[in-house]
Amino acid sequence: MKDRALVDAVCRDFESAPIDEREKALFRWLAKVNDHPAQVTQDDIDALKAHGWTDEALYEAGTVCAIFNFFNRWIDATGVPKTQEGLFEERLEAHGDHGYEP
Repeated sequence: MKDRALVDAVCRDFESAPIDEREKALFRWLAKVNDHPAQVTQDDIDALKAHGWTDEALYEAGTVCAIFNFFNRWIDATGVPKTQEGLFEERLEAHGDHGYEP
């Protein structure tokens, strides 16, 4: 599956996307972090560690989740206008992906 198609599948429904159970467990945890952060427990962390996730990886994933939440709320609250359609694709074409691998 092409990278873009995989990302689209995960964004639509990660449970049915063609990713492994380890990744699905991480996305379940991130959904809980996003929707019910006060309900995250050590049991949640232990379950992820049983899938091979490290403290560092969980810290990074949780940080990215928090930053996206911050920016989405900030944008909604302050009325920042939407990005014009195709802007990111234009920038990618003009500047490349700088070696980023999804």
